[in-house]
Amino acid sequence: MASQPFNAAVAAPPAQTAPTVVKIVIAGGFAVGKTTFIGSISDIDPLNTEAAMTEHSVGVDDAGGVTDRKTTTTVAMDFGRIALPGSLWLYLFGTPGQDRFLFMWDDLVRGAIGAVVLVDTERLDQCFPAVDYFEGRGIPFVVCVNCFDGVARHTLEDVREALGIPADVPVMYTDAREKAATKQALIAVVQLAMRRIKDR
Repeated sequence: MASQPFNAAVAAPPAQTAPTVVKIVIAGGFAVGKTTFIGSISDIDPLNTEAAMTEHSVGVDDAGGVTDRKTTTTVAMDFGRIALPGSLWLYLFGTPGQDRFLFMWDDLVRGAIGAVVLVDTERLDQCFPAVDYFEGRGIPFVVCVNCFDGVARHTLEDVREALGIPADVPVMYTDAREKAATKQALIAVVQLAMRRIKDR
């Protein structure tokens, strides 16, 4: 019996389209909720570089009212991924919050379309380095007031004024524990980045 000719067009698996990757950075002060933010929305188990806090951090790393509950801290970065329709992947990179790790930010931010700056209104001073960083480099960012315990203690306009944030920078409430809230923050970053591109 004669063998049938091999039909490569039928036998070959369908071509896989490489995903389009978009990068957003999640930044802010120490213990503001960056790791929690990424973990609440990532499709994959987030990669994080948590290390145990030791007595050497006492008096150095101030986590405000959660100091007694915080036992670990990010020492390099957090990473999460969201797979969106149309073969679009959103990569989330979380920065370490302490000032001594600022030297790593240039590498983490390279290629990002924008950033979320998380704010704890009880420790506003700790988010100034992130705001200054993105303003100085012309990187689009939104400011998200993390409502710890679901409570907003200050108005958004008060936060904007205290931080000296220009009117074209969105300021919004979020809850780093809630997927719906973190999703809205990321949508705001993408929309802002797209407007900046159109305005060029």
